[in-house]
Amino acid sequence: MYNPPPFRETRPEALLAAMAAIGLATLVTRGPGGLAATHLPLLHDPEPAPHGRLLGHLTRANPQWHELVPGEEAMAVFLGPEAYVTPRWYPAKAEHGRVVPTWNYLAVHAWGRLRVETEPMALEALVRRLTERHEAGADAPWQVEDAPPVFIAGQLKGIVGIELTITRLEGKGKMSQNRPPADRAGVIGGLERRGEAGDAAVASVMREPGARGRG
Repeated sequence: MYNPPPFRETRPEALLAAMAAIGLATLVTRGPGGLAATHLPLLHDPEPAPHGRLLGHLTRANPQWHELVPGEEAMAVFLGPEAYVTPRWYPAKAEHGRVVPTWNYLAVHAWGRLRVETEPMALEALVRRLTERHEAGADAPWQVEDAPPVFIAGQLKGIVGIELTITRLEGKGKMSQNRPPADRAGVIGGLERRGEAGDAAVASVMREPGARGRG
């Protein structure tokens, strides 16, 4: 992706933490029919070093996994907090007017090679890990055992596991780092006042010291 230095996030720990927090990814692959994309939750496993792997599953009815080309690189795209930024929030608008609208967002791209898993026990273990990850913190977390075993066995027959071993990572946190401090403060205040979906999350990221400049 186009990633100018002010917005570039290069810290592996920050990228992996962002992927874990976001959870949902877009898996992009290229096959005989061209590009294919599926939106699915992916779980990060720290092994193997240095970047680990991403684990998830696709329905067997999804043609994407049938068209995977051995050795072909795949990409998982994680899109984090995002929000529209109006130039009305910039003090610079009143000073000289040379401002335009933009969009602030956080994104992580993970590239790697894909492997397909069809072994039933491995699929069940994967489903359990995903469930535990996303049910964590609930007062009464749902567990695989809450559903009838025959039902779970039938569901497992309808999926295939996927494993993307990460070979490289790229992150972009476009959070107004290229604007003067007064404009950045104006954006934070504007987002907090507007209160639309994503606004508070973007404002919170902008307040983090690391968002003031990366490279």
